[in-house]
Amino acid sequence: MTVEIESEYRPSEDEPFMNDRQREYFRNKLLAWKEEILKESKETLTNLQEESQNHPDFADRASSETDRSIELRARDRQRKLISKIDDALERIADGSYGYCEETGEPIAIRRLEARPIATLSIEAQEAHERREKVYRDD
Repeated sequence: MTVEIESEYRPSEDEPFMNDRQREYFRNKLLAWKEEILKESKETLTNLQEESQNHPDFADRASSETDRSIELRARDRQRKLISKIDDALERIADGSYGYCEETGEPIAIRRLEARPIATLSIEAQEAHERREKVYRDD
């Protein structure tokens, strides 16, 4: 299953926010992103299976284990990202996609283009990061 994104259409601030066309655009964008991650994941799994041979040399074995550890961490990040994509797809389905979880205000189209899994507006995200920094510094 390959997801196609309507290439000439780009959501704009000049049209009604989260109209049917925008929702479909972001849904397709998220599905295509998820499809690409799953494809990369399968390739990684194949590579890990091919690399699982015994290396007689300790340096080769150590290098292989390091590579394997890095790949597994990357796959874990991808798994979390897929979960966020699925959450965004659910928000599209229930009509809450594109609205800030803290303020309820629309998230800027440019932000959603750059980060389609965004759940906070730029302002709310910056405030969240400032609070996080304050608690981290304690």
